[in-house]
Formats: sequence, structure tokens, C-alpha cells
Amino acid sequence: MVKLLLAGTGLIGHRHMQHILDHPSLQLVGIIDPAVADKEIKGVKTYKSLDDTQLDADGIVLATPTDTHASLTIQALEKGMHVLVEKPVAASLDEADKMIEASEKTGFKVLVGHHRRHHPLVNETIKIIKSGKIGKPVAASLMWLMRKQDEYFEVDWRKGIDGGPVKQNLIHDVDTLRAFFGEVTSVVGTGTNVIRKAPRHESGGIVLSFETGMILTIVFSDATPTPWGFEAGTGESPYIPKTNQSSMFIAGTEGGLEFPTLRLWNGARHWNEKPSMTQQNVSEAIPLIKQLEHFAEVIKGNAAPIVDARSARETLKVILKIEQETMP
Repeated sequence: MVKLLLAGTGLIGHRHMQHILDHPSLQLVGIIDPAVADKEIKGVKTYKSLDDTQLDADGIVLATPTDTHASLTIQALEKGMHVLVEKPVAASLDEADKMIEASEKTGFKVLVGHHRRHHPLVNETIKIIKSGKIGKPVAASLMWLMRKQDEYFEVDWRKGIDGGPVKQNLIHDVDTLRAFFGEVTSVVGTGTNVIRKAPRHESGGIVLSFETGMILTIVFSDATPTPWGFEAGTGESPYIPKTNQSSMFIAGTEGGLEFPTLRLWNGARHWNEKPSMTQQNVSEAIPLIKQLEHFAEVIKGNAAPIVDARSARETLKVILKIEQETMP
């Protein structure tokens, strides 16, 4: 059994907790959250802080506010634990650098919670792109268009910039795009907050350039209830109904691919010929569970983190630029 601590019992923390409790190879030995300290949750004792725990744990899952990620990660590493920390890896690039340094110094690993890397549809898309079935990717367009309920923003830390869809949601897309297409070389964008008029991002548009020369556009908003977004298209979140709609369209020199529906278009040499569509099918899996299983393998020394702190820093670098470009 791999023994894990969990810090944070919010939306994502609760999902982590349930998956750990349900997994036959994982054991939840303690929960850290000052809001529920000195109580029991599903038979597991809770603590106010990491300092209050004197438990034999192999690793810790950090599902706490972003501004605590660096300090808690470094503290856990120095206590001899491997760390699975939620995205974004840290609040700043400097903090991410300190986490990388602490991991290298202690020898314990940091896995960052970009859980989409563990989604079967993401992995199949990577295979399709690498196979050359659509040729060389030259352009793509991505939509993330959801409406968050007003109650979502009643939590204090979500009222400001950290509660906007860039750092909370698009960061997943940027990490996935890096897995698909490589590193981002430039970011241009604009944004508005005309609906809620809050001091945070709301809607915007971005153009990303990649090292391969590919161009990709993103349009995003958390003020519109459409079926177009990763969570809606895949049904990976239990809180968002599945729509089975494509939210990204990838154009290559030999055809195109819709994601996450995996409709593959090819067979046409130019616009006077009609392309044909074939449906790619993959088995389903819950990426958060796959991520925990990967974390267990990292702890055992059987695998390197798919997304370590250094890789997550590159995603954060792009996200901070997007924030800068799209802040109303």
C-alpha cells in the first residue's frame, strides 16, 4: 500500500480524497485542512497543518490554494515525501524555481496535477499527431466556453485574478497543447469582463505561436453556457454534463482532427476534393485515478513524473503571459 496525505478538501481535494479511499493500492493516512481540523472524514483523522502530522506517509497530494503550493511542497520534500501538487505549480516562476531546486536537493519528486496528460483521448491524440495521419500540423483553433455559477466566486480567493478562467482552466489546455505541439514561442491576446465586471479575467482571445511554426487560436469565456470545452466534451468532470462536442480543430498538411471527439478528416489533396471522416475510438478512464496510479509508480521509483515541476513551470510561463495579454 502506498500511504498518502491529502492537504485541502475543496472541489478537487474532495475528488482526490474519494479516489484514494476507493483505490485498493492506496491508503489515505491523514487529511490536512484547518477548516476541518481535529475531526474525522470518512474515518480519516484531520490536522490543522503539515507541522501537526507525525505520520508515516510516502507522499502528499496538495489541493490547496495556489499561493501555498511552493511553501507546502518544499516543506513536504524536506520531510521526505514525494509531492503531487495541483496546478498551477506555483504563484510565480521564482516560486516554481525554488520547488525545482528543493526537489533536486532532496531527491524526492514533484508531480504536478495536469491530469489531462493521463486522459486516454489526450494520449490517442498525441499518437495520431505523431503518426503523421494528418501530416504536419499548421494551424488549430480551441474553444473553452463555459458559464460558472455565481456561487463559484463567493470563495474569497476566487473573487480576484486567481479565480478567472486563465489560471484555473486554460492552464490545463496550455499544458495539453504543449504535449501536442511543443513549446510556445509567442503569445498575443485581448480580453474583457463586460458581464460580471469583476477584477479578473472573463472572456478573451489568444494567438499562440509554436516552435514548429504552427499557429493556434484560443477563445475563452466563463460567462456563456455552451457545449464547447474540454470538460463538457469529454465528461471528465462529475460536475459538468457531457456534451460529446468537439472543442478543438487541428489542421495538418494531410488532413484534420477534431478533439475530443477524435473525428479524423483526410483523403483530400486540396479544396476541390471532398475529405472523408473516420471516427477514432478509445477506451474510457478517469484521469485523476490514472494520475494517482502514476504518482504511486513515481513514489516506488518505477516512473519519472509525466509533468514535473520544470515542465509545469513552462506552462505557468505561458499562462502568466496570457494573463498579462488578456487582463481587461
